[in-house]
Amino acid sequence: MLQDLVAKFIERDVMPLEKATLDREMSGQKSSLPPEEEEKLLARCKELGLWGLDVPEEYGGANLPYSALVGVYEEQGRTPVPFTFPPDSPNLHMLIAVANDEQKKKYLDPYARGEAHSAIAISEPGAGGDPAGMTTRAVKDGNDWVINGRKIWVSRVPAADFLIVMARTGEGKRAEGVTAFIVERGTKGFIIEREIPMIGGQRTYELVFDDCRIPASQLLGVEGKGYAPMQLRLTVRRLQMGAWCIGMSRRALEMMVEHVKQRVTFGVRLADRQAIQWWIADAATKIHACRLMVYDAATKADAGKDVRTEASMIKLYATEMATEVIDHAMQAFGAMGMAKELPLQLMAQKVRTMRVYEGPSEVHRMAIARRIIGK
Repeated sequence: MLQDLVAKFIERDVMPLEKATLDREMSGQKSSLPPEEEEKLLARCKELGLWGLDVPEEYGGANLPYSALVGVYEEQGRTPVPFTFPPDSPNLHMLIAVANDEQKKKYLDPYARGEAHSAIAISEPGAGGDPAGMTTRAVKDGNDWVINGRKIWVSRVPAADFLIVMARTGEGKRAEGVTAFIVERGTKGFIIEREIPMIGGQRTYELVFDDCRIPASQLLGVEGKGYAPMQLRLTVRRLQMGAWCIGMSRRALEMMVEHVKQRVTFGVRLADRQAIQWWIADAATKIHACRLMVYDAATKADAGKDVRTEASMIKLYATEMATEVIDHAMQAFGAMGMAKELPLQLMAQKVRTMRVYEGPSEVHRMAIARRIIGK
């Protein structure tokens, strides 16, 4: 019932915004929705009860399990319109896991209500796919922490009221000594160095922390123990991404099927050509397999099990599956598949970035293999 409700919301309220989204991308503008359109969608979400879906009940949310949420994210993935059900889940779960009572009141409460926005700064120019190699450092100075370093590829910075910043403390190497801090927008020494245009109309940002001084109370969690909560956040995002990829692939498959039943070349429908039939069969099979992977991991996560390996498998398989399905759909459309007026090209760009962020495919293959060998 929840997935059906979300599907109707996406079809009736979100998909009509696709043309404007594609027009903005064609003209080189940001893909983000205009504030007035986003406000309308947020109001509609509140009206339908689609607000704070995984927010704990004590913070006014529905506290839905992962196994319910993945259906929501699958429907959301069917359109490239950049809309996310508030609040963004990964940072929410990290705050729930490690924030103290004061931080929950100051940051988690307004974030869960949609009154505040956040971002997280992990990657660095020399430490992207290998976050444990970060060099940004935080040093204790009296009752303060002073952060120095540089972060890159950070999303949603302009709208963020606060950032979760990962930095190294103490002498620990690799994951040891990584600590999380909360840095509010406008803090002295926190500099937005530049905006980086990405494919698909997306934007990320490079940040500089130059003697950025924050109170000791802004340390999030336990000093030197920030890597595990960060990984929890990444696991949540990877399950989301798996569901988004299912939604994108479904949409591409639906568009391809509708087109090939009508398109005739050399006197034969494309639907009657074996090459096209195999693309369709492979797409449907892989979407089904990916959905089972996502629901399996979601069910295990709901039971409190460690699903880091499954999440890595999903991130790897789903993004590469969606890349293939969307590419075949574009090929089936021929020259029209290259046209920017179809959502396929924007979906292709979106999934291309997904094969890199939250861990490149190659890093996930390495992690999966190491865990299996280690067992």
